[in-house]
Amino acid sequence: MARFTRIEVINKMWETGLVPLFYHSDITVAKGILKACYDGGARVLEFTKRGDFAHEVFSALNKYALAELPGMALGVGSVTDAATASYYIQMGANFIITPVLREDVSLVCNRSKILWSPGCGSLSEIASAEELGCEMVKLFPGGTYGPEFVSAIKGPQPWTEIMPTGGVSPTEESLKAWFAAGVRCVGIGSQLITKEIVQAGDYALLEKKTRFALDIIKGLRKS
Repeated sequence: MARFTRIEVINKMWETGLVPLFYHSDITVAKGILKACYDGGARVLEFTKRGDFAHEVFSALNKYALAELPGMALGVGSVTDAATASYYIQMGANFIITPVLREDVSLVCNRSKILWSPGCGSLSEIASAEELGCEMVKLFPGGTYGPEFVSAIKGPQPWTEIMPTGGVSPTEESLKAWFAAGVRCVGIGSQLITKEIVQAGDYALLEKKTRFALDIIKGLRKS
């Protein structure tokens, strides 16, 4: 079962404003990445299930988070069907992210009161997701749409919460544009957890970059 309720998870996302996301097949490397993001201040992280035996890595990673990282809500991304969502929920996933709008996934998650966030690219898809109980939709790839898309959606639907993923960088310029457009949370993958950091095992740098991004977000909110 999930450690956190969906309300607690969404509040963590909104409070920190950042959801790092990554996939790696080596559990030792995955633990290093998770710990660095946690030490940098992140309290929500998406593990994207993109490889063979990804469930084994997630299971070990979530057990590690439960034992060693208090307050960390670990979830799963790139989920494409209800059966997979159900399987990861059994392993304690605190939230489920899908690349597209899937009603079958929404039913599984809502039944267990697990937060889910579908990938949406139009106002119609966003409205459908919200009718299915979605608290915050994922805008992917965010770079294709840009902050202007968020601003346009927030006009007729100011209650809509959008988390852009893809096309977001851990820089003041990028984050300022997205938060000014009206987002309360962003997802950042390879721009934060870079290939160079992973290859070098430079978790100290990853911790520093995570803290830097969170500090920028805090500053933007104050201003």
